[in-house]
Amino acid sequence: MTDVKALLAAATERAGGAPALAARLPKPATADDLRAQPDDRYLSAMSLRIFQAGLKHSLVAAKWPAFEEVFHGFDPGRVAFMTDEDLEALMGDTRLIRHGGKLRAVPKNAAALLAVAEEAGSMGAWLADWPGDDIVGLWDALATRFTQLGGASGARFLRMVGKDTFILTPDVERGLETFAGIAKAGKGKAGKRQAQAAFNAWAAESGRPLCELSMIVAVAVG
Repeated sequence: MTDVKALLAAATERAGGAPALAARLPKPATADDLRAQPDDRYLSAMSLRIFQAGLKHSLVAAKWPAFEEVFHGFDPGRVAFMTDEDLEALMGDTRLIRHGGKLRAVPKNAAALLAVAEEAGSMGAWLADWPGDDIVGLWDALATRFTQLGGASGARFLRMVGKDTFILTPDVERGLETFAGIAKAGKGKAGKRQAQAAFNAWAAESGRPLCELSMIVAVAVG
């Protein structure tokens, strides 16, 4: 596997210099920041990601204030008890993106979030306590416990709320093949575990968070 200095050199060259590369690197939230964020903001972000999937993000963002209104500010305790009749009424609200499956996912995920909060104290505490060297395990947990958070959506939700994660975009997958010899990192659990091992090694060598390394890998080939 390529050492992180060579990886960083390749990304710096392609980015057009160290300042240009640094400007593109995302920063993770601290564990305290994750714990401080209220559960309604996690449910809102989770729901936003679900509606963004397959749609233009600017379209979803423009409609999001209406979603905040009809889903009671994404208060999990209120949303979890919304009825089928409530959701059917939302299908007639032209301010919303009227996708039945995605609308039904919101109260299901509110109930799942309440269960997580009961176990861990809050959604933020659950995320903050999850070890970064097993972030693909957190992806699996999100996909299992929540609705429509499989595939890339779990990782993208984590990036939205600030939990440190890499994301297996096409460029990152190409970078993992080029710099770590991992083919098809996004295909199956074995590939994801290999990707995790590569990112763990680079993180240990560089002291950089996973989200920075993810961008560095992408820039190095893209």
